[in-house]
Amino acid sequence: MLKRMTVSYSDSFKGLSTEVWWLALITLINRAGTMVIPFLSLYLTEHLHFTLVDVGWIMSAFGVGSLVGTWFGGFLTDKFGYYKVMVCSIIVTGVLFIGLQYLETFAMFCLGIFTVILAADVFRPAMFVALSAYSKPENKTRSVTLIRLAINLGFSAGPAIGGIIITSMGYDKLFWIDGVTCILAGILLLNVLHPKKARVLDEVVVENPVSAYSDGKFWVLFVALCLFGIVFLQYFSTIPIFYKQSHFLSEFDIGLLLGMNGFVIFIFEMPLIKWLEKLKYSKVDYMIFGTVLLGLSLVILNVSAWTGVLVIGMLLMSLGEMITFPFSNSYALDRAKNGKQGQYMALYSMSFSVSHIIAHNAGMRLVDGYGFESAWYIFTIISVVCILCFMYLLRRSN
Repeated sequence: MLKRMTVSYSDSFKGLSTEVWWLALITLINRAGTMVIPFLSLYLTEHLHFTLVDVGWIMSAFGVGSLVGTWFGGFLTDKFGYYKVMVCSIIVTGVLFIGLQYLETFAMFCLGIFTVILAADVFRPAMFVALSAYSKPENKTRSVTLIRLAINLGFSAGPAIGGIIITSMGYDKLFWIDGVTCILAGILLLNVLHPKKARVLDEVVVENPVSAYSDGKFWVLFVALCLFGIVFLQYFSTIPIFYKQSHFLSEFDIGLLLGMNGFVIFIFEMPLIKWLEKLKYSKVDYMIFGTVLLGLSLVILNVSAWTGVLVIGMLLMSLGEMITFPFSNSYALDRAKNGKQGQYMALYSMSFSVSHIIAHNAGMRLVDGYGFESAWYIFTIISVVCILCFMYLLRRSN
């Protein structure tokens, strides 16, 4: 039984190109390298002595930098190609991370974090276009899933490594190590994915490329993903507070619950995606199903005061995330073939940047004004609106 499961798990990774594996490793190093981010609020309040209001504005600058950077990345990718954009973004980000430690005033830090995240998120549309080029058409969804696996591993390892560095060496060394890891990822990219070495498996040349901004169906996808992101991001802002205040969980217990999300994704996402692809439903069908699971994960929190529902909710959310994100990304890559690929993938990534700008602030205000129970019902309704958007997309696709 165990042997069969192991073979099935390893089989889910077969057929992916060497270039996709290199891209996943570079993404893992890059995301693990951004270890400053999880400790940013602590650094700002304890080291620079900023107020919570100041920190809120700085995080808003973070979100706007992500939005602008993603848009700019799409523009640059269409103009100069994904390879040059990825190399420049990752190396410049490393240099800027090192410089961030020397900013001490509120205005300078707002400008600094905006610039760093702008440079970092230029990478995202270029990476998606590269992923499309390095993947065979039939492997695109699993290739996206592998990149997500790398991102999750990076985000899991980064905070742990960052905590050790801060404890043993201090914040200044954290900025240096953070920047250097980004630069090292850029050097690796230069060596293994140079156009003379990398194989392009799905090259798309469009004579008269369609603008993503004139693609009505893609705008429906954009709105749906914004709504999905607004609900999904509650698990990283308001729901930990709910765990603490309503269920009296310790920080350790909360960490275990949130860590379960990454563990479930790491173990099950690739085999799950491979199995779902065999069922031959459309990508939009899977997006609808994933959103249903996400909505259920919130409404179940109001069903019972039993602490076990928190585990059930986290598992439902994790399943919804594992299904919706890879298939929505693959859908976007397919649609991008008809137009300016950088522009399409920038718009796709921007939907989550918009979610970040709205989600945390909206969630906190709803909880503060109406309480947790009402907030979870409101976010469930937002999930339903998201499902309706996907259903409209499905209807228009037939």
